[in-house]
Amino acid sequence: MNFDNLDQFSAVASGSFGKGPAAMLIAEDNVEVASSIGHLRSLGFRQLFVLAAPDLEVAPLADDIKLQQHVIRAPTRAPGITQTAMNTLIDKMPGEWLHYCYNGEYLFYPFCEDRSVGEMVNWVMEERRSAIMTYVIDLYAADLRTHSNAVSLDGAMLDASGYYAEGRSDSNGHAKDRQLNFYGGLRWRFEEHVAKPKRKIDRIALFQARPGLRLNEDHTLSDEEMNTFACPWHNSLTATLCSFRVAKALRTNPGSRHDIHDFRWHNSTQFHWSSLQLMELGLMEPGQWF
Repeated sequence: MNFDNLDQFSAVASGSFGKGPAAMLIAEDNVEVASSIGHLRSLGFRQLFVLAAPDLEVAPLADDIKLQQHVIRAPTRAPGITQTAMNTLIDKMPGEWLHYCYNGEYLFYPFCEDRSVGEMVNWVMEERRSAIMTYVIDLYAADLRTHSNAVSLDGAMLDASGYYAEGRSDSNGHAKDRQLNFYGGLRWRFEEHVAKPKRKIDRIALFQARPGLRLNEDHTLSDEEMNTFACPWHNSLTATLCSFRVAKALRTNPGSRHDIHDFRWHNSTQFHWSSLQLMELGLMEPGQWF
């Protein structure tokens, strides 16, 4: 299905899109849209919603009985558009697992090379969990002279260390149980160019929809238990979103592009596009899933 705007998408009856897991790709520009879609397809998502500006071309998928693509036209850089679109999708697909990401972002979870996203969320439900903590790990090109927008799939680098967490408190100053704010990557190393509310790297990017659930502006959910990084009895599976989004923004925004000539530092390492590498670096863990 194609929708000319979010109002048309909102008017569709709940349950019209069939079974999940479903992914929503927010295409902010045309950089690596095709590779982002291809990655989601390889993970085994059944439904793909592409949120794109009216002038951004989205190629139709070849005939594929396993993945249905839907294009929703909307101003993808408008404030709050991610939350509006995802909250609408929550209402349309209650009970299904949903993932959201931006173009140039790639979801990795433990053993994703051999196990589908459907297998993974089924196991998570057996653990009595309905959301997966996801860390956004910045990717960046090694050579900014060759790749001026900092995007290079073949030469992607990431920070091997420099990540940390701080306690998360409620409005009364009390520490929230099993919730932390996570930091690191380019948002930490170049924090003078990043607004404070946007410095966190944690995102609940994969969760089970249900009536009344809402995605907040800070990428948390309205259900506090779904914002936890582990269940009370043992460590839980976590995932990563390997993302060029921050590097691209730092290299294209007028306020930062002339100050940054190289993203590499002594803790940079080449990204091998491997879930094993991410687990070995401690950037995600399988929990009890072996």
